Amino acid sequence: MGEVWKMSGKAYFDEIAPNWQDMRTEFFSEAVREKAYAQAGLESGMKVGDIGAGSGFISEGLAGRSLQVVAVDPSKNMLEALRARLTQSRESHPLHLETRVGEAESLPLETGEMDRIFANMMLHHVENPPAAIREMTRVLKPGGRLVITDLDRHSHDFLLREHHDRWPGFLREEMVGWFESAGLEHVSVTAAGED
Repeated sequence: MGEVWKMSGKAYFDEIAPNWQDMRTEFFSEAVREKAYAQAGLESGMKVGDIGAGSGFISEGLAGRSLQVVAVDPSKNMLEALRARLTQSRESHPLHLETRVGEAESLPLETGEMDRIFANMMLHHVENPPAAIREMTRVLKPGGRLVITDLDRHSHDFLLREHHDRWPGFLREEMVGWFESAGLEHVSVTAAGED
Protein backbone atom coordinates (compact mmCIF):
# COMPACT_ATOMS: atom_id res chain seq x y z
CA MET A 1 0.00 0.00 0.00
CA GLY A 2 1.48 3.37 -1.02
CA GLU A 3 2.05 6.22 1.38
CA VAL A 4 0.24 9.50 0.79
CA TRP A 5 2.72 12.36 0.59
CA LYS A 6 1.71 15.36 2.67
CA MET A 7 3.24 18.70 1.82
CA SER A 8 4.32 20.80 4.79
CA GLY A 9 2.32 23.90 5.55
CA LYS A 10 5.36 26.06 4.85
CA ALA A 11 5.96 24.46 1.44
CA TYR A 12 2.26 24.83 0.59
CA PHE A 13 2.18 28.52 1.49
CA ASP A 14 5.50 29.17 -0.25
CA GLU A 15 3.89 27.76 -3.40
CA ILE A 16 0.56 29.61 -3.22
CA ALA A 17 1.86 32.93 -1.83
CA PRO A 18 1.14 34.94 -5.01
CA ASN A 19 -2.49 33.73 -5.05
CA TRP A 20 -3.32 33.50 -1.33
CA GLN A 21 -5.00 36.91 -1.02
CA ASP A 22 -7.60 35.89 -3.61
CA MET A 23 -7.93 32.36 -2.21
CA ARG A 24 -8.46 33.46 1.40
CA THR A 25 -11.62 35.40 0.49
CA GLU A 26 -13.32 32.04 -0.05
CA PHE A 27 -12.69 31.09 3.59
CA PHE A 28 -13.08 34.21 5.75
CA SER A 29 -14.17 37.80 5.35
CA GLU A 30 -13.37 41.19 6.82
CA ALA A 31 -16.09 40.58 9.45
CA VAL A 32 -13.78 38.01 11.09
CA ARG A 33 -10.98 40.57 11.20
CA GLU A 34 -13.20 43.32 12.63
CA LYS A 35 -14.48 41.01 15.39
CA ALA A 36 -10.86 40.17 16.27
CA TYR A 37 -9.94 43.86 16.46
CA ALA A 38 -12.94 44.56 18.69
CA GLN A 39 -11.87 41.75 21.05
CA ALA A 40 -8.31 43.10 21.19
CA GLY A 41 -9.14 46.59 22.42
CA LEU A 42 -6.53 48.32 20.28
CA GLU A 43 -5.04 51.66 21.32
CA SER A 44 -2.74 54.03 19.46
CA GLY A 45 0.98 53.33 19.92
CA MET A 46 0.62 49.63 20.74
CA LYS A 47 3.06 47.05 19.42
CA VAL A 48 1.03 44.31 17.75
CA GLY A 49 2.08 40.88 16.46
CA ASP A 50 0.42 39.22 13.48
CA ILE A 51 1.45 35.57 13.82
CA GLY A 52 1.04 33.41 10.73
CA ALA A 53 0.57 36.70 8.90
CA GLY A 54 0.31 35.18 5.43
CA SER A 55 -0.39 37.88 2.83
CA GLY A 56 -1.34 40.39 5.51
CA PHE A 57 -5.07 40.07 6.17
CA ILE A 58 -4.70 41.15 9.82
CA SER A 59 -1.78 43.53 9.22
CA GLU A 60 -3.59 45.31 6.39
CA GLY A 61 -6.57 46.15 8.59
CA LEU A 62 -4.26 47.68 11.20
CA ALA A 63 -3.08 50.36 8.76
CA GLY A 64 -3.96 53.90 9.79
CA ARG A 65 -4.38 52.98 13.47
CA SER A 66 -0.99 54.31 14.65
CA LEU A 67 0.29 50.89 15.68
CA GLN A 68 3.66 49.18 15.35
CA VAL A 69 3.00 45.88 13.57
CA VAL A 70 5.34 42.89 13.46
CA ALA A 71 4.18 40.27 10.95
CA VAL A 72 5.63 36.79 11.52
CA ASP A 73 5.26 33.87 9.13
CA PRO A 74 7.31 30.73 8.39
CA SER A 75 7.05 31.43 4.65
CA LYS A 76 9.42 34.08 3.32
CA ASN A 77 7.38 34.09 0.10
CA MET A 78 4.21 34.98 2.00
CA LEU A 79 5.97 37.82 3.81
CA GLU A 80 7.28 39.13 0.48
CA ALA A 81 3.72 39.03 -0.92
CA LEU A 82 2.48 40.82 2.21
CA ARG A 83 5.10 43.56 1.95
CA ALA A 84 4.52 44.06 -1.80
CA ARG A 85 0.76 44.26 -1.38
CA LEU A 86 0.75 46.54 1.64
CA THR A 87 3.47 48.84 0.29
CA GLN A 88 1.11 49.82 -2.54
CA SER A 89 -1.46 51.28 -0.12
CA ARG A 90 0.86 52.86 2.48
CA GLU A 91 0.48 56.45 1.29
CA SER A 92 -3.24 56.63 2.02
CA HIS A 93 -3.13 54.20 4.95
CA PRO A 94 0.21 54.47 6.79
CA LEU A 95 1.44 51.31 8.48
CA HIS A 96 4.55 50.86 10.58
CA LEU A 97 5.32 47.28 9.55
CA GLU A 98 8.20 44.93 10.22
CA THR A 99 8.32 41.36 8.92
CA ARG A 100 10.13 38.43 10.51
CA VAL A 101 10.42 34.82 9.33
CA GLY A 102 9.59 32.41 12.13
CA GLU A 103 7.50 29.53 13.43
CA ALA A 104 4.61 29.96 15.88
CA GLU A 105 6.18 27.51 18.33
CA SER A 106 9.45 29.50 18.39
CA LEU A 107 8.71 33.15 17.68
CA PRO A 108 11.46 35.61 16.73
CA LEU A 109 10.10 37.99 19.38
CA GLU A 110 11.33 39.00 22.83
CA THR A 111 9.54 37.96 26.01
CA GLY A 112 6.96 40.62 26.86
CA GLU A 113 7.53 42.54 23.62
CA MET A 114 3.93 42.78 22.38
CA ASP A 115 0.81 44.55 23.62
CA ARG A 116 -1.46 42.44 21.43
CA ILE A 117 -1.06 39.25 19.42
CA PHE A 118 -3.32 38.15 16.58
CA ALA A 119 -3.25 34.71 14.95
CA ASN A 120 -5.80 34.38 12.17
CA MET A 121 -6.51 30.93 10.71
CA MET A 122 -3.00 29.85 11.63
CA LEU A 123 -3.37 27.45 14.53
CA HIS A 124 -4.76 24.58 12.43
CA HIS A 125 -1.50 24.65 10.43
CA VAL A 126 0.98 24.31 13.31
CA GLU A 127 2.35 21.01 14.53
CA ASN A 128 1.77 21.72 18.23
CA PRO A 129 -1.11 24.16 18.90
CA PRO A 130 -0.68 24.24 22.73
CA ALA A 131 3.03 25.05 22.30
CA ALA A 132 2.17 27.85 19.84
CA ILE A 133 -0.31 29.31 22.34
CA ARG A 134 2.31 29.18 25.13
CA GLU A 135 4.83 30.89 22.85
CA MET A 136 2.38 33.64 21.87
CA THR A 137 1.62 34.14 25.57
CA ARG A 138 5.35 34.42 26.32
CA VAL A 139 5.78 37.43 24.04
CA LEU A 140 2.83 39.36 25.50
CA LYS A 141 3.37 42.17 27.96
CA PRO A 142 1.58 41.82 31.31
CA GLY A 143 -2.04 42.74 30.66
CA GLY A 144 -1.65 42.04 26.93
CA ARG A 145 -4.26 40.22 24.88
CA LEU A 146 -4.07 37.24 22.55
CA VAL A 147 -6.79 36.99 19.90
CA ILE A 148 -6.91 33.79 17.85
CA THR A 149 -9.42 33.24 15.07
CA ASP A 150 -9.62 29.70 13.80
CA LEU A 151 -11.93 26.89 12.80
CA ASP A 152 -14.32 24.93 14.98
CA ARG A 153 -13.82 21.17 14.69
CA HIS A 154 -15.13 20.09 11.28
CA SER A 155 -15.27 17.14 8.90
CA HIS A 156 -14.13 18.92 5.71
CA ASP A 157 -11.40 16.47 4.70
CA PHE A 158 -10.59 18.47 1.55
CA LEU A 159 -8.99 21.13 3.80
CA LEU A 160 -6.60 18.50 5.12
CA ARG A 161 -5.84 17.15 1.64
CA GLU A 162 -5.89 20.23 -0.58
CA HIS A 163 -4.82 22.98 1.82
CA HIS A 164 -2.51 20.84 3.92
CA ASP A 165 -4.17 21.71 7.23
CA ARG A 166 -2.71 19.68 10.09
CA TRP A 167 -5.85 19.84 12.23
CA PRO A 168 -9.56 19.69 11.36
CA GLY A 169 -10.32 22.70 13.55
CA PHE A 170 -10.64 22.53 17.33
CA LEU A 171 -13.19 21.95 20.06
CA ARG A 172 -13.88 25.15 21.96
CA GLU A 173 -13.47 23.54 25.38
CA GLU A 174 -10.10 22.16 24.23
CA MET A 175 -9.04 25.69 23.29
CA VAL A 176 -10.08 27.07 26.68
CA GLY A 177 -7.90 24.43 28.36
CA TRP A 178 -4.89 25.34 26.21
CA PHE A 179 -5.32 29.06 26.94
CA GLU A 180 -5.62 28.52 30.67
CA SER A 181 -2.66 26.11 30.72
CA ALA A 182 -0.59 28.83 29.00
CA GLY A 183 -1.38 31.16 31.91
CA LEU A 184 -3.95 33.34 30.19
CA GLU A 185 -6.76 34.81 32.27
CA HIS A 186 -10.27 35.99 31.38
CA VAL A 187 -10.44 33.47 28.53
CA SER A 188 -13.36 33.74 26.15
CA VAL A 189 -14.05 31.50 23.14
CA THR A 190 -16.87 32.84 20.97
CA ALA A 191 -18.12 32.64 17.41
CA ALA A 192 -16.98 35.23 14.89
CA GLY A 193 -20.50 35.36 13.52
CA GLU A 194 -19.74 33.42 10.33
CA ASP A 195 -19.84 29.76 9.41
